[in-house]
Amino acid sequence: MHKPEISIAPEDPRQPDVRQLIDLSDAHMQALYPPDSNHLAAVETLAVPDTVFLVARRDGEVLGSIAFRLIAPGHTEMKRMFVRADARGHGLGRRLLDALEDAARDRRIARISLETGIRQPEAIGLYRAAGYQECPPFGDYAPDPLSLFLTKRL
Repeated sequence: MHKPEISIAPEDPRQPDVRQLIDLSDAHMQALYPPDSNHLAAVETLAVPDTVFLVARRDGEVLGSIAFRLIAPGHTEMKRMFVRADARGHGLGRRLLDALEDAARDRRIARISLETGIRQPEAIGLYRAAGYQECPPFGDYAPDPLSLFLTKRL
């Protein structure tokens, strides 16, 4: 039997089914980290013009998302990388990351940075395998023992 293809494309994060995915992501992060160590981008922040928000779908069903927002000329911050629990383990995170990097290159972005939590070994492994390296806190971030800061030049 043919398995439906997964599409990854820019979408509006304010759609109801995408908001449900973001709510799942919020709940996951809130279970792992205290409020001061959670740096969750609000849906409204993800819908502004200097932000790219990508959604992975199969047969119209939302499986995951990833975004970046411009933080300086040629430099973006990755936000909202999340794959539903029942869609994990099949390379979707890597596909989302690759799609985001392609979108950044299309916009002549030279560098992507991110903050992730230390209690997410799968995400950290994915980022490191994709060439992201540790860096100091960037933007408005302060050092946090529960945060890991990574960056990659494209």
